[in-house]
Amino acid sequence: MLYLVGLGLGDAKDITVKGLEVVRRCRRVYLEAYTSVLTVGKEALEEFYGKELILADRETVEQEADSILKDADVCDVAFLVVGDPFGATTHSDLVLRAVQLGIPYQVIHNASIMNAVGCCGLQLYNFGETVSIVFWTDTWKPESFFDKIKRNRQNGMHTLCLLVNE
Repeated sequence: MLYLVGLGLGDAKDITVKGLEVVRRCRRVYLEAYTSVLTVGKEALEEFYGKELILADRETVEQEADSILKDADVCDVAFLVVGDPFGATTHSDLVLRAVQLGIPYQVIHNASIMNAVGCCGLQLYNFGETVSIVFWTDTWKPESFFDKIKRNRQNGMHTLCLLVNE
C-alpha cells in the first residue's frame, strides 16, 4: 500500500494519530522536501516518529517516482507531505502512477494553508483563484501571477499567494 500522509503545518506533533500509526508500520517513509517546509527539520520528525525518513526532492518525485513506488504492492510505503497531500499536483501524479501500476493507496488528510488561511480573519468562500509566485532568478522573471491577482481583485475576491522556490 502507498500511503500519502499529510503532516499539517506546524511541527512533528501535527501529524494525525492515524498518520503516525501508518508511518510507524511502513517499511519505507519518504519526506517530500520541496513544495513546503515545516518549522522543524527531518531529524525532529525522525525522533518523534521513530522512523528513518528518505528525503524526496523535486527530481525524485517527478522524475524518479518509480523508486518511491518500488515494491509498494507488497509492502507499506509512506509519502509524507507538509500540509495536506493534495496541496500540489505532483502528489496527484504519484497517485495516478500507483493506480496504473495496480498499487493500492490511501490518503490521510491534514490541515493545509488552503484552509488555515481563514485564521487571518478572511472568509474562505471569499477567496478567488490561488496563485503561485515563484522567486525570480537573474534569467527568469515570470509575471503570470499578476493577471490572476488583478482578476480576483476586480471580482471583489481575496487572493492567496503561495511563494514558491522553484
